[in-house]
Amino acid sequence: MEIRTVFVVLWTTIVLLKLAIAARLPLFVDEAFYWLEGQHPAFAYSDLPGLTAWLIRIGTEVFGDGLLAVRLPFIVISALVPWLVVRLTAREFDPQTAWLSGCAALLLPLLGSLGVMALPDAMLALATVLCLDAGVRLLRGVTHGGALLLALGLSLGALSHYRFIAVIGVGIVALLAIAKGREALRDPRVWIAIATGAAAWIPLLVWNVDNAEAGLRFQMVDRHPWALHADGWQFIVIQAVMVTPLLFAALLIAAWRLRRAPDDAARFLAISGGLMVLGFFALGFVADTERASFHWPLPGYLALLPLVGFVLMAWPRWLRIATWATLALGFVGVVGYYAAVSTPEVRERSAGLKWYPSNFAGWDTLADAVREELAAMPADTVLVADNFKIGAELGFALGDPRIRVLDHPLNRHHGRAPQLQLWHLQLNDRAELAGRPVLLVTGANDVKFSALLQRYQTICARMGALPVSRVVNADRGAQRFILSRLDADPQPADGDCVTPALAYVDQPLAGARVDAPFEVRGWAVKDGSGIASIAVTLNSAPVAQAQYGAANSWIVEQFLAGDSRDPAGQNIGFTATVDPTALAPGRHWLGLEIKGNDGSIEQWAEKPIEVAPAR
Repeated sequence: MEIRTVFVVLWTTIVLLKLAIAARLPLFVDEAFYWLEGQHPAFAYSDLPGLTAWLIRIGTEVFGDGLLAVRLPFIVISALVPWLVVRLTAREFDPQTAWLSGCAALLLPLLGSLGVMALPDAMLALATVLCLDAGVRLLRGVTHGGALLLALGLSLGALSHYRFIAVIGVGIVALLAIAKGREALRDPRVWIAIATGAAAWIPLLVWNVDNAEAGLRFQMVDRHPWALHADGWQFIVIQAVMVTPLLFAALLIAAWRLRRAPDDAARFLAISGGLMVLGFFALGFVADTERASFHWPLPGYLALLPLVGFVLMAWPRWLRIATWATLALGFVGVVGYYAAVSTPEVRERSAGLKWYPSNFAGWDTLADAVREELAAMPADTVLVADNFKIGAELGFALGDPRIRVLDHPLNRHHGRAPQLQLWHLQLNDRAELAGRPVLLVTGANDVKFSALLQRYQTICARMGALPVSRVVNADRGAQRFILSRLDADPQPADGDCVTPALAYVDQPLAGARVDAPFEVRGWAVKDGSGIASIAVTLNSAPVAQAQYGAANSWIVEQFLAGDSRDPAGQNIGFTATVDPTALAPGRHWLGLEIKGNDGSIEQWAEKPIEVAPAR
C-alpha cells in the first residue's frame, strides 16, 4: 500500500474515531466555561480571546446543544491541519516525504487528539501552520497571496490564545536569521499583514484596559512563580512520552541538522521549531507547574513535522518501524484514555485512583439530582453554584447560562473570577437574591480536604445556613456534591451554623487487603449540631454500627486548625468491627452513613478494599 493511501485511510479512521468519542465524552470543565462564554457573546474574555467561545456558539446554534455540537467545529479545524502539513511539505520538499510528515501529524498524540475537546489549541495549531506556510512562501518572494495568508494566520492566532505571542516572536527571529527573510520584512505588504494580525489583538487589549489588565496579569504574572525551580527538567521526560521517544528524537535531530541548511525553507522551519521547543523548555524552570502545560510546545513540533521525513528516511528500517510502532501506541494511548473516560463504568472503577478524571466526571448525575430538587421547590428558586466549574457544567446540562456562582479560590486560580463579575453572576451576599429561596450546590472535592471545613464556614457566613438536603456521590463519592435547600426568609441560627459532616477512615486504607473480621477506625465532625451516629457500609449497605466519641486532639487542634465547632470537642473518633464473611472475596466498597443531630443523613465517599478469601 502506497504511503498516500495509508495517510488517507488513517485520516478517515481518526476523524470518525474523534466524532465517536466527542459525542460521548463528558464536557471538560474548561469546555463548559467556554460554552458559557459563548452564551455571553463578547470580543474577548478574562481567560481567552473570543474565537473559542464563538466557535462553540456557532456549533450549538447550527447543530443543537449536544456534546458533539460543541466540539464539531474543533474536529473540522483539527482535520485540516495534517492536510496543510502535507501540502507545505510537498510544495517545498518532496511529495513522498510529505505523506510521511502527514502520517506523523495524524499520529502525534498531541496533534492527533485535537478536536476531541473544544479547546483553543485546535485553532492555535491551524493558525501556526498557516503562518509557517506564509513564512516559507515569503522566503521565495513576497506576493499578495503570501501576505494575505500571513495576515489570516496572525489574525486567527491572535483570536485564539495569549500563547500565540510565542509563535509571532519565534517567527520574526527565524525570518531575521535568514537573508531572504530580512528582505521580505522590508516589503510593505508584509507589514500590512503584520498590522492586520496586530489589529486582531485589539479586542483583548481593550478588555484588559477596561478591567485593570486582569487577563494579562493572570496569564503572564499570577499563574507563574517566575522563580527558578527544578521541575523544568521534567519537560524532557514529559515531552518524550507525549510525542513518543523516537519521534521526539527525530524532531530534535531535524531541528539541529537543518538549522544551517542551504535551503531557506528548511532552515526557517528548523529554526522556528527548535527555538519554540527550546523556549518552552527554558520557560519550564520558572513558569506554572500546577496546570497542564505539556501541550504548549505543539507549535514547535508543527514547524518540525515537514522536516522529520528527512531524518526518518535516513534511519535503518528497524528503527523506522520502531518509530511508527511507538507513535501508533502513543496515539492509541491518548485516544484510548478519552474513550475510557467517556465510559461511566471505567470512571467508577477508577474512583480512588490518582488518575481519576474528576474534571469529566459526575456532571450528569449532579444535573439529574438538581432537576429533582428544583422540581420540589418553589418556581422562583435561585440555583447557586459553589464555583465556576459547577456553575458552567450545570449551565450546559440545564441550558441555563445565568446560574449564580459564589466567590471561590478556584475562580481566581483559573482566571475566571473577573468574567463572572462582569456577567453579574458572582453572588457575594444572600441579600442580593431579594428574599427568594435558594438551591445551593457545594463541591466537596474542590478545595483541599484540610480546607473543606473552612470553606463550609465561609459559605455559612455568606448564605446564613448550610443544611444538607441531599448528597450526590458520583462514582462512589470520588465526585461529591452537597445540595442545600435554603428558605426564602432564613431565620437567624441559634448558635453555630450547621455544616455538612467531615469524616475520614484511617483504617483500612484505600485498596487494602482485609481478612474477616477487620476493624474500621477514623474520625468525623459536624459543625453546629454534632453527630448522632455513624454506620459503616459495604457496597452502600450498612454492615456495622460504629462506637463514636473517642478523643482525637491532633485532628481537632492540628489538622482542623482549631476551627471545628462540633459540640463533641475532641471526642470525634470512631471504631467499628466488620465481619464480611458473607461477602464474596474480591473488591468491595467501604463507606460511612453519618447521621447528624440535626436529622441529616449523609452517605460519605466510599473507597475500595480487597476482601481476602476465607481460610
